[in-house]
Amino acid sequence: MADSDSGEKTEEPTAKKLTDARKKGQIARSKDLGTFFVLVGCACGMLLVGGSLASTMADMMSHMFSINRQEAMDVNALFKVINDGIYQIVPPLLWLFFIVMIAAFVGNTMLGGMSFSWEAMMPKASKLSPMAGFKRMFGTQAAVELLKSVLKFFVVFIVAFLLLSGLFEEILGLSRETMPANFEHAVNMLMWMFLVLALSIGIIVAVDAPYQVWNHTKQLKMTKQEIKDEYKGTEGSPEIKGRIRRTQYEMSQRRMMQDVPDSDVVITNPTHFSIALKYDPTGSGAPIMTAKGVDEMALHIRTIAKEHQVEIIQSPALARSLYYTAEVGDDIPEELFAAVAQVLAFIFQLNEHKKGKAKKPKAVAKNLPIPDDFKY
Repeated sequence: MADSDSGEKTEEPTAKKLTDARKKGQIARSKDLGTFFVLVGCACGMLLVGGSLASTMADMMSHMFSINRQEAMDVNALFKVINDGIYQIVPPLLWLFFIVMIAAFVGNTMLGGMSFSWEAMMPKASKLSPMAGFKRMFGTQAAVELLKSVLKFFVVFIVAFLLLSGLFEEILGLSRETMPANFEHAVNMLMWMFLVLALSIGIIVAVDAPYQVWNHTKQLKMTKQEIKDEYKGTEGSPEIKGRIRRTQYEMSQRRMMQDVPDSDVVITNPTHFSIALKYDPTGSGAPIMTAKGVDEMALHIRTIAKEHQVEIIQSPALARSLYYTAEVGDDIPEELFAAVAQVLAFIFQLNEHKKGKAKKPKAVAKNLPIPDDFKY
């Protein structure tokens, strides 16, 4: 079972796997999507500037065929005629090239985004391998491309047949129109037919684009063992992980020490354990543990408590119980409410006594009510 798990690529590619593949130039691409945008962009460009381009070419050809003998013998005049024609035809051509270029860029980056990889450009011996070429020619991908080619042929053939059938009478009517109206009509008809034929490729794209995404993901699928190895590599060596844990622990200790001055009382063992508690009547109604520690950390808590005049009470049993049954930031266990309530009552009465508003309270009882299950 372990061998089966490690050998079958059943898991979706991780983010790192996808990033590494993109660096190698392996992204989802649909050639038909790029072709579709180029053809549609070219058709739209021709519809926008085709009329201007056709009229400019007609004017230029008319001028060229009507050159008189004096202009033909004068080199400067001839070059002027050519320059005038170029200046007239260049603007609409530039607009057409710009529209096609934008369409090509959008079509080729829509599916997988932009990607530039030196590694993909490097020559590879596997690309020259006859066996690899044989597999590409007769593999699954080649069969899919053949099927798409056949499908494209039939789609374009059917759409072209329907267009010609529907416009047959209009096409025959061109012979009854006069020049240049019939020429403009024919060009306009051809450009719209070209646009419809280009849009028909969208049927192929609607199938090919999702297939390319699915096929790309399938090729990048990973085994469970590969995911485990990647996780280990990402997490780093045990030394680095240990250093990270130590840093996180030190940061949590610093945050904990910042809460000691705001505590109401510190309960000690008296030397080995120190527990800082705070009671907020507006909160959950239960005392909250703000800090805890043993040995050096316990001494550090007591030192900070003395510096900020936080009362320190010695109750070994209660200190041990709180240390082992509660975590910093949590409410103390309900079973220890009665014992902690006596300590807090003493603290609050002591504070009132210091203000001169009450008598000095009796010391906290040595045998506080701690359940047997909470004695350590």
